[in-house]
Amino acid sequence: MAHQAAVESRQVDAEVVEITEFPDIARRHGVTSVPKLVINDSVEFLGSLTEERFITALTLVPRQ
Repeated sequence: MAHQAAVESRQVDAEVVEITEFPDIARRHGVTSVPKLVINDSVEFLGSLTEERFITALTLVPRQ
């Protein structure tokens, strides 16, 4: 969903990180299982999200 949002909006950027290749990033964000979504380093979700919950999360995160 994050990548689709990035395709549809210039206000959204999305990245996927392979935690086995970038363990420093995994440690920084406290990744213990996947999927994990981190928005602007301030809001985190563990596990999959429904589309409705994902959109709600995007609208509640402060802009940087």
